[in-house]
Amino acid sequence: MDVLVVGGGGRESALCWALKRSKDVGRVYCAPGNGGIEESVPIGVMDFPALVDFARSHQIGFVVVGPDNPLASGLVDVMEDAGFPCFGPDRKAARIEASKAFAKNLMWKYHIPTASYEIFTDLPKALAYVQKAPLPLVIKADGLALGKGVVIAQSREGAEQAVRRAMEDGAFGESGKTLVIEEFLTGPEVSVLSFTDGKTIVPMVSSMDHKRVGDGDVGPNTGGMGAVAPNPWYTPQVADQAMRTIFLPTVEAMRSEGCPFKGCLYFGLMLTPDGPKVIEYNCRFGDPEAQVVLPLLESDLLSVMEKVRSGSLKSKDVRFSTQAACSVVLCSGGYPGSYQVGREITIGETDGALLFHAGTKKVGGKLLTSGGRVMDVTATAPTLREAITAAYRAAEKVSFEGRYLRQDIGRRALLGE
Repeated sequence: MDVLVVGGGGRESALCWALKRSKDVGRVYCAPGNGGIEESVPIGVMDFPALVDFARSHQIGFVVVGPDNPLASGLVDVMEDAGFPCFGPDRKAARIEASKAFAKNLMWKYHIPTASYEIFTDLPKALAYVQKAPLPLVIKADGLALGKGVVIAQSREGAEQAVRRAMEDGAFGESGKTLVIEEFLTGPEVSVLSFTDGKTIVPMVSSMDHKRVGDGDVGPNTGGMGAVAPNPWYTPQVADQAMRTIFLPTVEAMRSEGCPFKGCLYFGLMLTPDGPKVIEYNCRFGDPEAQVVLPLLESDLLSVMEKVRSGSLKSKDVRFSTQAACSVVLCSGGYPGSYQVGREITIGETDGALLFHAGTKKVGGKLLTSGGRVMDVTATAPTLREAITAAYRAAEKVSFEGRYLRQDIGRRALLGE
């Protein structure tokens, strides 16, 4: 069958690559896609009528929705109502990411370990709270904010500035009108993507994202500068504890609330001295986590996704490689601030590494940069150290003016081996 993937970043490039490996998949279209995806379709992710029309005119057999915005806005509901099978949560279930207040209240109600928190819709009350709460404080916009709605405030002044910027200045629009202010947790961070059909949950290989723009985790947060998998701190003992105290209780909580989650449920965890706790939920594959996890998936992705949709995941044996993977993100200089686009990209021999395009476009036969995060260079190998070396070696074969990349992706993970 032919498949439509909705989205246009590195995550969607990885999804298209993985789906093309399925024996049951014909053409894989991607809307809007990018310069590295052959069957790109110039339709925006929020243009629901055009996406339905395209699916109908091209007899699409299955739809995979990548980004958070269309999921939170109900694209899966629209597609399913139009008769197209979808992978991804419906609008009600996508609230687990679209509203941090919903997620935190869910965890409190069902005793799922997370940071203590308060929710504010009133500016004076929020300002009064940050003047007395223990520092540091984590201040989060309730809604979707392109990964930029979280501030870790080390001082009272910084906390007040963050609150005013969100609630008074409207830096995040409606997303910042409600704030979740929570305690600061310490420990190694782990990302665990999982397949779930609303009853059964199958965790994927654990991973480690690198959010800050600079080496040594300094500078502003980004959409992600690279990732490695597996995460060495995520031991079998931790995995067992997370399954018992977090993963299964979350799936059951969503069912109990009348919004069973079907799709990819992302758990952002902090391994605290008191055990694993939830930092955040996402309602979709992480980016760049998908770019290291999907290359390690040995099972047929379309088959797994169909089992998720039909509620029969329990009958599917989902297998992953025992190898390791590293993905290095190549960025436009200046990202996540202002940057130049339209720079020509040249690619040499990358020795079998995978290139997942993100901010690229083709113009007149040339491949050009078109975004902040331009490309993910992913390599797999028997060990994490070998995967990191291979990814960086391949990254040197991709060049464009102003290219920037972190030089320490995976360094913290190697310390945990």
